Amino acid sequence: MTPIAYGPAIRHAFEWLLEHRPEVFTIGQGLWSPWYVGNSMTALDKKFGVERVIDTPVSELATTGAALGAALCGYRPVVIHPRVDFMLLAVDQIVTQAAKWRSMFGGQVTVRAIINRGGEQGAQHSQALHSWFAHIPGLRVVMPATARDARDLLVASVLSDDPVLFLDDRWLYELEEEMPPIEPLRLADEGPLVRRIGSDVTLVGCGYTTHLCLVAAQELAVDGISAEVVDLRILNPLDHTVVSASTTKTGALVAVDGDWSNCGMAAEIIAGAVESRPPTAAPLKAVRVTHPDAPAPTSRLLEREFYFTASDVVAAARRVLGR
Repeated sequence: MTPIAYGPAIRHAFEWLLEHRPEVFTIGQGLWSPWYVGNSMTALDKKFGVERVIDTPVSELATTGAALGAALCGYRPVVIHPRVDFMLLAVDQIVTQAAKWRSMFGGQVTVRAIINRGGEQGAQHSQALHSWFAHIPGLRVVMPATARDARDLLVASVLSDDPVLFLDDRWLYELEEEMPPIEPLRLADEGPLVRRIGSDVTLVGCGYTTHLCLVAAQELAVDGISAEVVDLRILNPLDHTVVSASTTKTGALVAVDGDWSNCGMAAEIIAGAVESRPPTAAPLKAVRVTHPDAPAPTSRLLEREFYFTASDVVAAARRVLGR
């Protein structure tokens, strides 16, 4: 099998959906551009036509609203926001409308938002905000860390009967993976996965931070520290059982999240592990690795201080283990 990178893997998912499901169409800004959504939708408009790959004017609110209307008429639209930051202009449609529809009167929509930070883009172009949306009942939140998950979980998201927010990260687009042909998954059956088995400390990430956890685990192994890596994959609803089982074994947890600490996903990971811990077990040793509680800087020099790396995850693991 030929390795496929994360970005083209997303394109393969769209290609499969557009070929096999006539009710699927995509809509958003820059979908006909060779660069606006990276290499994740290259030439799909030429293959499937501009009526199924719809490039829209710059109005996140109108684009998302149009997709919701189509969903009520039996279509399965995929709304694409090239930056999650600007998707906030459509929060009412996503949080107040789409997230409630399954329990009210039906209609399925998938919202794909891209995390696109770094490169001196500044505070208004560098957010992830996944913990915001994971707080909302009725809205499934998916955050793939591997090329195969980017492909397969996107297909599963669109085929799900629930509204889904699918968040992919441009910092992952060059990661490659060999993968078999697409066999659609049932999104409701998917959840956290152990990406690396270990016995001393549990590292938990989602999206890009899962990659950092895997790199950190390799570095820790050089010094004889065995780190288990758990990839959350699905942030809402969040299944705590895999992290709980891992921390019951290791007794130490590093929750790594590419967002801020306050009311964030890292805190939720730790809370879930503590609440599910057997009453006879020793207290769980846990730390968080997150961004500083400040807007992202624009200066490249300050970005190096703001965005943590695998070395910071290694340092946190050593700290929680007292080594």
